[in-house]
Amino acid sequence: MTENTDMPSRGETEARILAQALPYMQRYAGKSVVVKYGGHAMGDAELAKAFCSDIALLKQSGVDPVVVHGGGPQIGAMLEKVGIQSQFQDGLRITDQATVEVVEMVLAGSINKSIVAAMNAQGARAIGLCGKDGNMVLAEKAKRTIVDPDSQIERVVDLGLVGEPAKVDRKVLDMTASAGLIPVVAPVCFGEDGNTYNVNADTFAGAVAAAMSATRLLFLTDVPGVLGADGQLIKQLSVADARALIDDGTIAGGMIPKVETCISAVEAGVEGVAILNGKRRHAVLLELYTEHGAGTLMVR
Repeated sequence: MTENTDMPSRGETEARILAQALPYMQRYAGKSVVVKYGGHAMGDAELAKAFCSDIALLKQSGVDPVVVHGGGPQIGAMLEKVGIQSQFQDGLRITDQATVEVVEMVLAGSINKSIVAAMNAQGARAIGLCGKDGNMVLAEKAKRTIVDPDSQIERVVDLGLVGEPAKVDRKVLDMTASAGLIPVVAPVCFGEDGNTYNVNADTFAGAVAAAMSATRLLFLTDVPGVLGADGQLIKQLSVADARALIDDGTIAGGMIPKVETCISAVEAGVEGVAILNGKRRHAVLLELYTEHGAGTLMVR
């Protein structure tokens, strides 16, 4: 039996993949990439391992990644465990003092350190932080106005200790990057009033990416990206395109605030923002280091 010399060997295939990825690796070397991590990818052990491996590889390739994580399901489970009933308004958790103490314990404690440990196990040098560290992010009290569907009367909803980023100081993030560390950041912040605030992780990541003048902001979600009216993935959007799709109802529901965060980040100076399926293995590497990417990319 003669050997089929037309079939590439495993080594040749791997070499071809590396050669194809090299221009993209060079493009992002020395640049900041902010990744919002959460949802299904965080809860699956194998996906979490692949994600941590991806982030470690980015750092080893000369990229400066910043990981911002959420933890809504874990917070809800802990609140239930300690007998505190969760209340939501306009998609945001109403947060009193007892609730914010649990939020901080879960986000800046157990979740943050578990991600750091998993990343270090993949050969990275990760460090766990939250918005409080070095006054990295100062928050202001979030204000939400909703319209009653029947009376069309507007009313202001008090969300308690829910905040929005008001100011970002990048010094701590710059110092960790220059020391060869990967910052893993929980979205818990001080307010200028001295209170502790729970900040939506997407909004927090967008503010950090803007302050870092990041080349990319990646949102890992549980959907492939933004879908068109035909149900097919839209590979790239401009800000104007995104606004038009919101206006005509193509972008709806929970995707609206995520896309609006993308718009804000791009307008604040982030070069590009991608929405990816976090349930897809190595989604981060596919987005950054391949020609076609892995989700929807929004650019100016």
